[in-house]
Order: sequence, then structure tokens, then C-alpha cells
Amino acid sequence: MDNLNYGIIGNCRSAALISKEGSLDWCCLPEFDSTSVFAKLLDEKKGGSFEIMPIGDYTIDQEYFEHTAILVTTFTEGDNVFEVHDFMPRHHKMNGKYLAPPEIIRYIKYISGSPKVQFKYDPKLEYAVGETNHYVKKDFIASLTHEQKYDTLFLYTSFDKEGVLDSNAITLKEDGYFLICYNEKILKPSTQKALLELERTKVYWMDWVDKTPTYKKFNKQIIRSAITLKMLTYDKTGAVLAAATTSLPETIGEVRNWDYRFCWIRDASMVIKVVSELGHKNSAKRYLQFIIDLMPDKDEKLQIMYGINREKKLTEISLDHLEGYKGSKPVRVGNAAYMQKQNDIYGILMDVIYEQLRLFSNDIENVEELWNITKGIVWIVGKHWREPDKGIWEFRGEDRHFTFSKVLCWVALDRAIKVAKMFGKTRKLEKWTALEQEIKEDIHTNAWNSDINAFVQSYGSRHLDASVLLMEPYGFIHPRDPKYVNTVKAIENELSNDGLLYRYKNEDDFGLPSSSFTICTFWFINALYKIGEEEKALEQFEKLLSYSNHLGLFSEDIDFKTKRLLGNFPQAYSHLALIECAINFSGKKRDEMILESIG
Repeated sequence: MDNLNYGIIGNCRSAALISKEGSLDWCCLPEFDSTSVFAKLLDEKKGGSFEIMPIGDYTIDQEYFEHTAILVTTFTEGDNVFEVHDFMPRHHKMNGKYLAPPEIIRYIKYISGSPKVQFKYDPKLEYAVGETNHYVKKDFIASLTHEQKYDTLFLYTSFDKEGVLDSNAITLKEDGYFLICYNEKILKPSTQKALLELERTKVYWMDWVDKTPTYKKFNKQIIRSAITLKMLTYDKTGAVLAAATTSLPETIGEVRNWDYRFCWIRDASMVIKVVSELGHKNSAKRYLQFIIDLMPDKDEKLQIMYGINREKKLTEISLDHLEGYKGSKPVRVGNAAYMQKQNDIYGILMDVIYEQLRLFSNDIENVEELWNITKGIVWIVGKHWREPDKGIWEFRGEDRHFTFSKVLCWVALDRAIKVAKMFGKTRKLEKWTALEQEIKEDIHTNAWNSDINAFVQSYGSRHLDASVLLMEPYGFIHPRDPKYVNTVKAIENELSNDGLLYRYKNEDDFGLPSSSFTICTFWFINALYKIGEEEKALEQFEKLLSYSNHLGLFSEDIDFKTKRLLGNFPQAYSHLALIECAINFSGKKRDEMILESIG
């Protein structure tokens, strides 16, 4: 069965996907959302790749170097053994900042014997529109295209350059390297310098992991997920990407293919909440600054998503020359959802602001701006909470009164009141409290369906929705409240399919989904745990973990029948929910762990 058997490497500027066989099949340079230089992932013939092809009957194993984002692929045929260490350099500079150049190093480590190997170096710049030509120069191979737009890529290597381009057989007798870079190097690279970059990057990641608390259970999965979330953060602005890819389909051969290389306020805020709970406050501070920089005007409405460099216009186009992943067209870049209205983002953002102030109150800058944003959010919610919207799942049809959106409007008020008390700003409390109560009563009146005995997807609906499970984690309702317990049971009966959850079952703009949205299953497991069904929750959690790929990574979706991973990859949403579940099962209270990680 084909699966998303890829590892991700990255340096908080861009990322790349390496297949289980060591083929570099996806990378955009110089940044996450730039045009691709390798896109075999989206078109096996045209997309471009950098493949490692050993000559002989080799077994191939792949794993991450422990506690790092360095991917090690081992090729073995008897005594003939070599490894490929793939990474994007990231380490401290003398000035306290980080070096994270737009480049990939493939360090070829000779182990034993006389392994023979061919390399297929075939980048296709600018999403493989037009031709990419290669030129062997004295120090490097230059690849360039100029049909639609001029672009270049450089390859430095210790191997014979023409032999690499011609895929000639090479017998390994010592270590070697490849350095793929967006910019020509001023200082000439060498195998020794590539090894130094490898060791420096290793130290960076191991130091980063050392700041994360250790957990009694599922520690390995928590750390791998945390490193993955870190790789999906964009250092320059603090933005957090939903995923590293575009157009990996929710269902093979269908059209639910979207570009996820952007910062959704909802996804990013949830990620940052989890990352700060793991003690990584710098990521949280940078994200808060990202939001502050997006909100210059007091009456400016927040978009649901932005480009990683704070772009507000994300025009969606199709790349019709590409076949798509396993033939799933269209391949899209940009995302038209940026124009949608979703009222839940204010509550999610307010929740993050409150959590940062609660955890790091002595170390938060811009408190005046945060108070200003808090007042602005309450004003916007007060003005708009009664309006319908597109909801968390971004229905492209008519607007509705989605329960999740209303609950998050309540969250906005609840957290704003808590922040006001922190700041000693009591003047607005009476007015805000009255609005909070009004929203809460409205939800209990209109979102509860007594025929089904559950909270439903939207006002007046009979449909169930996994997002309603978040009522409890956001503090809207007590986990043992009969209304919540009944809702969890109803969702299990209606939306669970062999332990995997539908987001919803009512047909949307594209018909009934045939894959499970991974985060929903994690939400459901959390809900089971909270209502007291801990053993059942643990059993389902371990079953879900078994559906990850060979490196413990998850995409957005899982096929109900085959359990193959689908959708964009790796998915920040899925990994943040994995961490939340695992922390529950770890047996410690979160606040204890946060204090440990800060101390």
C-alpha cells in the first residue's frame, strides 16, 4: 500500500520531505511557501527529485537521529553499508541569533564494504513550469530556468559533478556530501564543513529538546511531535504553518486538495498554546508579536489566515501542468479560504493571549498592546457573535450558526474577563460578564437538540460534529455534565468508524468525506478520558498511534478502510492533538509540568 512514508527535515525557514527510500521529493526554496525546486510528490514524472539509487539488493532503514530533526537513511547489502544524513542547517550564531540558510545538506557517511551507488539529481524549478537546465561549473552545478521566471539553484558536492548529473555508478570509500542551496556560496564548502554543520545542527535540536519536560508515558511520541511543530514554525515572523505541503488530497483522485503552507490563526494558536505548555516561550512570544503586527487598526477584522510573511491576499490558482499526488488534480497554490468569515478565531486568539499572560506574566512584552487587542476582540465579538459564518471546517456554501463558533465567542469573553482581572481593569467587567452570560444561554438554548440528546453542529440542525467535543477543553461545560457526556456518546455512535472519526456526516460542498480527520479522533479520545472512560481512551489512543507512518508522523487525514495517511503532511493540527492526549495519559497535572519546564 502506498502511504505518506516520508520524513520531514527543516530549519524554521523551509522544509523538505525525504521518502523512505531516501529520495528528496518535495522542497520549496528559499522559504516554505516559495515555488518548489523538487516536486515529485505532486508529479512523479515532471516534478523533480534527488534520488539515492544503490546498485544491488539493499535493505533500507530510516529513522531520526534521536531528539533531532536529522533524518538518517541506512542502506545495507551484506558488508556494503552507508548512511545518508539529511538535514537543513540550523544553529546558534555568535550574536545569539540563529543561522538557518535556505539549503539542504545530504551527508553521505561511509560505514563499510564497497557500496556502489548512483545519484539522480533532477531539480525542477518554479513548480516545474518550463525547462530547468543544468550547467557544470568549476565549484558547483548550477540549475536554472527562465521561461516564466528566472530562478537558480546550486549543488556543491565532494563527488564528481558530471558523474552525478549523468547518474554514473560511484563506489563509496569515504564520507562525502551534497549541499543544495538557493544562494551561491562565498566560502567553498567541503566534506569537513558539511560534517561540522551536521554536528552543530544536532546540538541545536538536542538543546531544544532538553528544554522540554520528560513524561512518564509516550515521551518519544511527544518529543517527535514537538520537533515537528517546531519545524513548522517560521522564525522570521513567528507564523506557524498548517502543514509543509500543498494539494495532498483528503481522498485519492478527488478534488479536496488545498495549499496548507500558510498560517491559520486557529491552527497556529492551538499549536502555540501546546508549545508554550511544553515550556518553549520564545515561540509563543514571536507568535504573539506576529498577531500584534497584523492588527494595526482597532476596528480591523482578523482574517482566518495569513501568509507566513503576513501577506493578506492569498490568491488561489491551479497548476494544471502537474498531475497531482497519485493523479489527484488540481494542484493548488494559494488559498481562497482567506476571504472567509469565521467567528471562532477571536476566542482562540483570546485564549492564547490569556494562557501566555498566565504562564509567563513576568516575561511578556507589549502588555498595553495585548490589552488593546483584548478590548478590540470583545468589541468585535459583541458586534458580530449573532451572525452566521463558515465555521471551523470552512464550508464553502451558505453561512450557518455553528455551535463551535458560538462557543468560541463565549471563550473570547471568558478569557477577556480573566485578563481584565489580571490587569486590574474592573470598569468593563459588568458589561462583559453580561455579554458572556447572554452568549452562554444562547448556546444552551439553540445548540442543544433534545431529540438527539446532544449538542449539534449548528443551530436548528440534527447533525453531529466532532468540533463540539471542544466545549469541555475550552471550559464551556464540565466533563461530567450529563449534556456533555451524552454528546460524547452520541458522537461516538454517529461519527465513529472503527475507532476513527468523521468530522461530520452531513454532505458538504464536495459530498460525504471518505477519510477521517485525524485531529477529531484525538479530540474524541480526550473526551473519553475526561468523561471517565480512561481505559477505553488509552486503548483507542494506542490504536491511533499505530496508524502513523514509520517515523511516527501524521498527515491531516486517515482512510477509514486502508488506514493510509491522506491530506497535507505533516499536519500541525494532528501533532498538537497527539501531544495533548499523551500529556493526559502521562499522569501528571499540566501545571506541575509547566512549572518544571520553566524552572
